Amino acid sequence: MAVCEVCFRHCDIREGAMGVCNARGCKDGKIVAVNYGRVTALALDPIEKKPLSRFSPGSKILSYGSYGCNLFCPFCQNYDISRTDGSEFEPEDKLTPEGLADIAFKFKDRGNIGVAYTYNEPLVSYEFVRDTAKLVHEMGMKNVLVSNGTATLRVLEEILPYIDAMNIDIKSMSADTYKNVLKGDLAMTKAFIERAVKDCHVELTMLIVPGMNDSEEEMRELVNWISGLEGGSDIPLHISRFFPRYKMTDRPATGVDVIYKLADIARDKLKFVYTGNC
Repeated sequence: MAVCEVCFRHCDIREGAMGVCNARGCKDGKIVAVNYGRVTALALDPIEKKPLSRFSPGSKILSYGSYGCNLFCPFCQNYDISRTDGSEFEPEDKLTPEGLADIAFKFKDRGNIGVAYTYNEPLVSYEFVRDTAKLVHEMGMKNVLVSNGTATLRVLEEILPYIDAMNIDIKSMSADTYKNVLKGDLAMTKAFIERAVKDCHVELTMLIVPGMNDSEEEMRELVNWISGLEGGSDIPLHISRFFPRYKMTDRPATGVDVIYKLADIARDKLKFVYTGNC
């Protein structure tokens, strides 16, 4: 039995079992990333799809996804890979860090600038991110992390030297929403963002869910907090529209007018505000 130290849960995992993320397990008394290098998605995407609007605009990036996540968002867009234990995927669908870095390099002639770790939560296999990102940098290419930011600062410090840009989801400014709806921890996510902005290009995303985080008061609280971070008003914010999905089909899609109104509020404090899914 061993304790996983990736996030606030500190899962105590017995030999041969898995943590709640379905990606980290105990083998020979040690915590390992069981999904290390396991591939569920690989695509050459526009950088704007991450979304990143102020990092190498117009370029493309090779996007790699595995499976597993340490949050339980009922509106997850990628629940088929986030909430699985990987058993439905072929074991041979696997890449080494060297293999992924080589593929990224081969796509340079198609406009590829590097690798994005995305689709599921990449930090549940931060070791693969770290090992691959080192090699990608050695090839003169870039690394992008798309994350929920639910990880310890120790994990962040391990990968930060190799990550050039991040998009981090902040799903609410309510600790109760994080705890009761997402089964997460707002304080950990805020601490992760506060550290990341000091040494990395960071853009933030909030998905606006009706009845959960769509109030003008919560948006003002968010932008006041962002403006107080290092980089402050220059930190880009993406405000995205919710559509019924997964376990949250009990409410309509967010009104476009709501998104635009919240974006106007955000622009009172932030220079770069983008609307998504509108």
